[in-house]
Order: sequence, then C-alpha cells, then structure tokens
Amino acid sequence: MGNPDRASKYCQAVSPARGWSRWRNLLSIVSVTALAGLTMATLSPLPALADSGGGPQANPLPGPGFFEHHGPDGETDVNVCSYAVPMGIAHCDTRWRTDAAATAERPARTGQALPNVLGNNGAYDPSYLQSAYNVAAAASVKGGGVGQTVAIVDAYDDANVASDLAYYRSYFALPSCPAGTISPSATGCVFEKVNQGGSVSPLPTGNSGWGVEISLDVETVSAICPQCQILLVEANSASISDLGTAVNEAVKLGANVVSNSWGSNEYSSETADSASYFDHPGVAVVASSGDSGYGVEFPAASPDVTAVGGTSLTQLNNTGTRDGSETVWSGTGAGCSAYEPKPSWQKDTGCSNRTVVDVSADADPNTGVWVYDTYGSSGWAIYGGTSLAAPVIGSFYALAGNVLGSSNFPSSYPYSSASSLYPVTSGSDGNCGTYLCNAADSAHGYNGPTGLGTPGGSPDSIPAFSAPSVAPTRPGAPVLNTATPGNTSVSLGWSAPANNGGSAITGYDVYEGPSPGGENYSSPVATPSGTSTTINSLTNGTTYYFTVEAVNSVGPSQPSNELSATPAAAATVPGAPTNLVASTSPTRGVVLSWAPPTSNGGSPVTSYQVYRGTSSRSQALYASGVGCTSSTCTYNDTGTRHGTTYYYEVAAVNAVGTGARSNLASARAR
Repeated sequence: MGNPDRASKYCQAVSPARGWSRWRNLLSIVSVTALAGLTMATLSPLPALADSGGGPQANPLPGPGFFEHHGPDGETDVNVCSYAVPMGIAHCDTRWRTDAAATAERPARTGQALPNVLGNNGAYDPSYLQSAYNVAAAASVKGGGVGQTVAIVDAYDDANVASDLAYYRSYFALPSCPAGTISPSATGCVFEKVNQGGSVSPLPTGNSGWGVEISLDVETVSAICPQCQILLVEANSASISDLGTAVNEAVKLGANVVSNSWGSNEYSSETADSASYFDHPGVAVVASSGDSGYGVEFPAASPDVTAVGGTSLTQLNNTGTRDGSETVWSGTGAGCSAYEPKPSWQKDTGCSNRTVVDVSADADPNTGVWVYDTYGSSGWAIYGGTSLAAPVIGSFYALAGNVLGSSNFPSSYPYSSASSLYPVTSGSDGNCGTYLCNAADSAHGYNGPTGLGTPGGSPDSIPAFSAPSVAPTRPGAPVLNTATPGNTSVSLGWSAPANNGGSAITGYDVYEGPSPGGENYSSPVATPSGTSTTINSLTNGTTYYFTVEAVNSVGPSQPSNELSATPAAAATVPGAPTNLVASTSPTRGVVLSWAPPTSNGGSPVTSYQVYRGTSSRSQALYASGVGCTSSTCTYNDTGTRHGTTYYYEVAAVNAVGTGARSNLASARAR
C-alpha cells in the first residue's frame, strides 16, 4: 500500500527557501533515514524530548516505510506513519520536522512576526493561519461555524487528545472546548470522542503515530473554526473497511463535515469502497491527497469527496490580514485516478477519469504548524503534510454553514465559485509535463497539485464552500385533499407542494368550474395564504369542480388534482308521516297504514317508530325499526287484547334523528 518510489521522489525534491536565513549555518542535521520495524498497529510512542525543548526526539530507530526529506537550508522531515503497509491498509499523511532547529524551538503564547523567521518561532500558530486564510471575514458570513460539527476520522486511540486539545486552545487563547456530546443546538465548541460504532467505550488500542495525526487534526480544526464542534471517530484499525465504517458512523451521528487525513495507493476495487463509505450527499467529506509527490491516493480519488492538496505558505503577519503567498508543495499528491470516474463538475480534459485534487491549503512541513501532543511525543513539535491541509478545508465547509439534507455533493461547490479562492500558479510536485503536476499550466483555471486554489480569496472564500445559488423557479403543484360540501358552500383543504422552487410560498389560487376540467384559470375564486378555504354563495344541488395552484415570487404552479362537491342544506330530522289509518284486522289485532313524510330532512328515512296507547293521550313507544320501502307503509299490531280500542301515532327516523309524529288514529282490536 505504501509506495517507496513515490516517497523517494518527494524526499529527493528540493523545496524553495521560506525565509529561514536566521537558522542557516546553525543546523545540526539529524539523520532520520528510517524508523525501526514498527507497523501502524504496533508502533510505540517515539522517544521524546522534554516539553521545554519541543516534540519527539529527532533520532527514532530505523525501520521500513519511513522516508526522510531534506530541505534547502538543512530542514528535515519524516512521515510519522509507515508507508510500508499491505493492501487494504491506510497510512496517515503527517510529516514531522526533525531538524535540530525545529526541535529546539517552541511557540510563544502570543506569536510576533520577526524578520527572517517563519511565523511564531518557526511555524504557524492559529493567528497566522487565520490571517493567511482570511478566517475572520469568512466567520462573519454564516455564523462562524456555530452549530456545525466537524468529524475527524482516524485510526486507533489517542488517550491524551482531550487534555492536549484543552492545553493547545488555552495556550493560544482560543475559547474552551469541553468534552461532552455534540448537538446541532450547541452555541460553541464541544469535543466528543467515540469508537467506530458510535460508542464511548471500548475505544481502540493506542498508537503513537496516529496519535500525532489525531492531535494535528483536532488542533487544526480548532485554529480555523474555534466555534465548531469536534467529533473524533476512532477506527479499530487502519484498514480501509474500519476507517470507512468510522466515516459512515460520523455521518450517522450528524456531522456536517468529515475530515480524513489518511490514504492508500489506489486499488482496483476502490470504486466499490467509494460507494460503500463516501457516498454521502450533503455531507462535506474531505480527504488529504498524500505526501509522496505526484501520484494518486484513495479516498482522495473518490469523486464523492473533496480531494485536498498541499501548498507551501508564506504568511508574514498574524494581524488578521493575508499578506503572503502560496506555491505548490513538492510533496503533495495529485494526478489522474486509475479507476474512479470523472465527476460532472470537473471540466479539465487531460484526464478522462477523476482528477486529484480539488482545492488545497498549507501542507509543507517547512511552513508547518505547531502541534501540542503528549501521546505520540512530549509536547510542542512542528508538523505538516496534507494531513494539515484536509482539516483546514473541512473547517471552511463548516464556516460556510454546510446544510445537511442536500442531494448535491459538496465536492462540487468549489467549481461553482472558484473565483473566491486564491489561485496557486507556481511550483510542481513531479515531472509529468502537464497541468496535472505543474501549477504554471492550467486547464479551465485548474491545476492538479492545488486544484482550484486555496482559501484566502478576498474578501472571503465562503462562496467556494457553499451550495451555489440557484435561481428560483415556480413551485411544484399542491395536492388537493378534501372538498367537503356544506349549505351553499364547499370547504377545501390541500397540502403544500413538496418543492417550493427555491422561493417561499406566498399564497394559493383556488379555481372553480361547472364541469370536469372546466375551471376558469383567469379568475381565482379565492387566494388564501394557508392550505384551506371555504367557497360560499354556491347553489345547493349543483356540482362544482375545484383545483388549487401554489404561488411564489416567480409565479403560480401547475394546477393540483381536481376534486368535486355538491353543496346542500344541512340535514334535519324528517317530517311527520301522513294519512295514518288504523283499522280492525280481519284476523287478529289492528292494521296500520300511512304515507312517508313529504320531507326527509335532507337525509333518507331509514325506519319508523310506532307509538301506542289505550287512550288518546297515552301513546308511548311501542315498536321501533319498522321498515318501509314503498309509497304506502303498513304495520300489523298483533299484540292486542280482543275488544280493546288502541290509539296510534307513527314517526319517521333518518341519520339525524326521529321526526315529528303523524296524526292520531285508533281502532278496536279483534
């Protein structure tokens, strides 16, 4: 998985000087030809200097997969994670400054720009990074990252990360970031650490090399977006499957941004892994492009992520204003993917597949940053690599207020607003002979090593990390759900359209017609602001047909589905039955007959009730549920006493209730 040949290309490269004349002829070059036989899964903490002198000792044991790079003024740097890893395993993309001048220094609490000295005593602190990338202006646009969660996905556990982060933020006067549970409603930074399953326990085994990576990542997010929440998801191992599972878990937990500072050489099945682990529309997933010069790593090659390349940054002050410049860092990864398809938003023609990278930021260890780490080292040290650039870019997506739920991939956003980025037009990371490795060449304003450029455009780079503005259109059609008839009226209810066209719904137009499809669309009968209305002054017994259109700032939608209704007066109890006649039965009892009421009250008569008594004023309910479906109704009362005279009344029943009683009729029972 590691590529020694690629690594050698970078290690043999010579970076331009970065204003280090103060240190010239003062360096005692320390040999770091390789780190001893230690894999990422078993790497022990490196021997370290006391905190007073900085970070790890510059004399680790030799071993495979570690490559030392020499700068023009005696600077040296080495990768902290071995590149000698098998297929399916990733390495972190951090490089450590190991020369004596770097390891002898430490940052001041308030860095001051000094002639011929880079940043704060040889490396950048948060104030320099914020100045170089116009962070104050960017933070003023979309709320400064409040409520945004930047997830860091790394392998193994760093047991000291919370305390190291607290010390770093306090040292550089950043607001505190207490441990807790991330929440979209948080008003400031919260730090949470979980395993790849989303639980706080058990955490993976520790690893010192990846521990340095973790410290670099969380502290860089702190530097660029102090108000962002930080979610650290620690994978069980450095396998692509475990790291990919951790990415999916970060998305599940609600991260707006997922930063990945690791990679592996490309492999033939990576497109399947890309679909399994990085297909997250609406979530800004970023990945470092690698630290071995021209060549492509995965997952940076995935078209679903923002591939982040590296630059060499010269920033002269820390007063909040960009005054520096950037060139290609010779160690940055870039090129044409061997397997991944080209996303629609990339327009360069020199690579038919996915081109790496999209955007970039500082990564050169010789223009690196101060990191405080007590797990993989013993305090302050200078680090670089595209592991630095990835969380810088991830933090800018958070400053832009990345909104979850979009169907678009945030990796496409910079291509819609490239003019808000700072273009890098000099330097190279290899000898390919084209824009794929040379910043001086370009295709559609793009070059391979730095992509479209870096944050730091004027006045800010927020448009490059925001969903592009889309001109609003007419809304979708609403759905007409109910048409309920009333007395000379019809009440309508509908659902708002699923798509408002990018502009708020301002109201609705209701149309009426006398026949199916006969609505008069030139004149709405109502224009309510809500999703219901009642149409009055209609004729009872007439059927009316209705549709509804939604209206936004652009205009009305297409009509909804059509519903009809026939208004009618409210139903009442039926009238009294008529012509009740009682007669002596020729066999037994009394026979009754009557006519149905002339009015059913607007609701069909369902039955009749018979009332009986032995005097003209003593009638009580005698029989109910008496049916009748003809124009003349009859009932034979056989429960009588021979020779007794009975008095009867009848009432009709409908859905509303029982109506008035009929006339009184009597007969003598047989």
